[in-house]
Amino acid sequence: MGPDQTVTPPDTPAKWGHPKPSRWGQLRLSAPAKRITALNDEIASNTATITALLKQSPASLLLEKTGIGPVTAAVALAAWSYPGRLRNEAAFASLAGVSPIPASSGNTVRHRLNRGGDRRVNQALHMAVVTRMTHDPETRAYVERRLAEGLTKREIRRILKRYLARQIFRALNAAQDATSATTAPPAPA
Repeated sequence: MGPDQTVTPPDTPAKWGHPKPSRWGQLRLSAPAKRITALNDEIASNTATITALLKQSPASLLLEKTGIGPVTAAVALAAWSYPGRLRNEAAFASLAGVSPIPASSGNTVRHRLNRGGDRRVNQALHMAVVTRMTHDPETRAYVERRLAEGLTKREIRRILKRYLARQIFRALNAAQDATSATTAPPAPA
């Protein structure tokens, strides 16, 4: 066969407009499909393991919050690390890169997003906030109210990230305080 000759497949389904895949094509397509299935199974296994470990940690309360899944809770727990590492919620917000930075000019008073901090924590907070903005009715009502006030979606996300960082820090500290109070040995008389 020369380069100018074309081969028409014997069985072309009119519905799809292209020939049925050959056996080689089927083999080439089945390998990625098997890999995707294996990866999905591995993700499910890892998520189950992370969830089981988180339920034994101070971060178990975080799993109950809207928008926070096992990966976000694990990242927040790793950043928080232990009680006393961060002196207050502002330090946690700074670590997460969600502390407000003044960006005022003239008569305009505004804040911009902090570009520093731990980017993994910031990304986890971002995904939680985006999920809340989509699925949580209270957050959606808040977003609508702030949009009516003239804020941009970017500014609203910054505010919600800071709020969520504050919630996470308080929840982790409260859970740790409750755990240490129940496991503390009795004081000597």
